[in-house]
Amino acid sequence: MHILIVEDEKKTAAFIRKALSAEGFSVDVIHNGDEVIPFVSASNIDAIVMDVMLPGRDGLSILRQMRARKITTPVLLLSARGEVDERVEGLNIGADDYLPKPFILSELIARVRALGRRSSAHMPLELQLANLCLDTLTHIAKRNDKAIELTSREYVLLEYLLRSTGRICSRTAILEQVWGYTFDPGTNLVDVYIKRLREKIDADFMPKLLHNVRGIGYVMRIQP
Repeated sequence: MHILIVEDEKKTAAFIRKALSAEGFSVDVIHNGDEVIPFVSASNIDAIVMDVMLPGRDGLSILRQMRARKITTPVLLLSARGEVDERVEGLNIGADDYLPKPFILSELIARVRALGRRSSAHMPLELQLANLCLDTLTHIAKRNDKAIELTSREYVLLEYLLRSTGRICSRTAILEQVWGYTFDPGTNLVDVYIKRLREKIDADFMPKLLHNVRGIGYVMRIQP
């Protein structure tokens, strides 16, 4: 699961990030509310843990704008105030859960896991782009109904790229999502795996679907 933490208190954010990372989650952190919508719109996020009180746009305003834009990513709101009216307002405008501060870390982790199950329940089991299909239950990829054999890492890479269809995926984002790296190992690991994947899903088929965006990353799309 890829979790976004939106929290202006840096110690609290680091505390939550460390705990979620230890549980195997991929975690990003944002400290300013104005940065949330652009980030979520360009990223593949499974759940958001967001404080209500933020510099820039506040949590309730962010949530309202997300739902207006049909961004359905599950959101767990955090608030030190814990006022009933605020809690009800948050749930009414689209929050999936609400946790008052101070909270017990194990409860936050359990609630994030529940959000992840809710998010995955709405994800399509079959991903498709043109004549490429990927079954996320059987992990079988096909083009023109011809089965394509993938390694486990190639499968994870293809699933991530297909779920991000039309959005450019940077090498850094791919490293985080596919390998779980929070740093650049200084190798061409991503490029090597992209080349292998392209040979399997694109070399013998039309249209070409996996494209390089020079200096930025890669994108799955049908070129006009």
